[in-house]
Amino acid sequence: MSLIEQVRYGLVGTGMMGIEHLQNLAITPGAVVTAIADPVATSLGWARSALGARSEGVQAFDNAAALARSGLVDAVIVASPNFTHRTVLEPLFDANVAILCEKPLATTIDDARWVVERVEAMTKPFWTAMEYRYMPPAAAFIAQVHDGRIGQLRMLTIREHRFPFLVKVGDWNRFSRNTGGTMVEKCCHFFDLMRLIVGAEAVRVYCSGAMDVNHVDERYAGERPDILDNSYTVVDFANGVRAMLDLSMFADGAENQEEISAVGDAARLDVLIPEGALVFSPRTGFGNPKQVEREIVDVDQTALKAGSHHGSTFYQHQKFNAAVRDEGAVEVSASDGLMAVAIGTAAEISAREKRAVEMRELGF
Repeated sequence: MSLIEQVRYGLVGTGMMGIEHLQNLAITPGAVVTAIADPVATSLGWARSALGARSEGVQAFDNAAALARSGLVDAVIVASPNFTHRTVLEPLFDANVAILCEKPLATTIDDARWVVERVEAMTKPFWTAMEYRYMPPAAAFIAQVHDGRIGQLRMLTIREHRFPFLVKVGDWNRFSRNTGGTMVEKCCHFFDLMRLIVGAEAVRVYCSGAMDVNHVDERYAGERPDILDNSYTVVDFANGVRAMLDLSMFADGAENQEEISAVGDAARLDVLIPEGALVFSPRTGFGNPKQVEREIVDVDQTALKAGSHHGSTFYQHQKFNAAVRDEGAVEVSASDGLMAVAIGTAAEISAREKRAVEMRELGF
């Protein structure tokens, strides 16, 4: 059993995702928030409101370096805007604390590689936050694919049909220079899932995408946003499996936001979220009756209510907390974060240049 009875958490970035982390720490045994940091006073106020009575004694700072020097924390969650991650992480690395860094790890491959290099010298856990792995229906789907229920995996399709990007402080998420582009900012989750499910590295990426519906009439200081709002991306993997991502950010009326299908040589398996359904469809041969099996994967209601990622943030925090306590392993490394950024970057280049991108062009 771990000797650590309580983990003191700091949070850098107290916007919407930061608030979701606070809500989930509130229901994580042994977690106590001791420090928060954000340069925007309004955002710090949101955190105070989210903490409620737990805010008493929580120290507030206007930057990550001050929080790192405080000595108040054992672990820090980084939920600041994408383009700030490298600046935020530098003093945290020097402070030798455990770190959970929100996706994407960075907005550029160079910065993501820098993070990987710094993590190699750490003695405390570093975890890249990839919540979608921990949605219970998705986790059950992944386990069944890995257990061979569909036979040998040959094709993987991920569909996210959802709402547009939300408004963020300073409208930072309207420009690719701040986010890495939609294929990095949003889709790193799905490229991470692809790598996890397929069990191999990407060798080639082709993306066709555009900004067709959302943000087209928006202007910020006279500048038009440049983020994709829909795309199809095909990824070829080294083991011969191919995967496709179908993204639409103007399909908020869809019954299910995420649909993932894995097709093997013996069967197909689908997962539908938030419905929570797993649908198993074995091959039957032409003209024979279908033998479809359907089950619903339950999610703890407390976890569901603590965030907007189908309970996954809660389950991720239990795993990260265990790693901090030396009771579990890091499951999503900085290297995993780097590879998700790399595939997303390849997709952005592909969409812009209208060509397939070989991962070796990017040094992979």
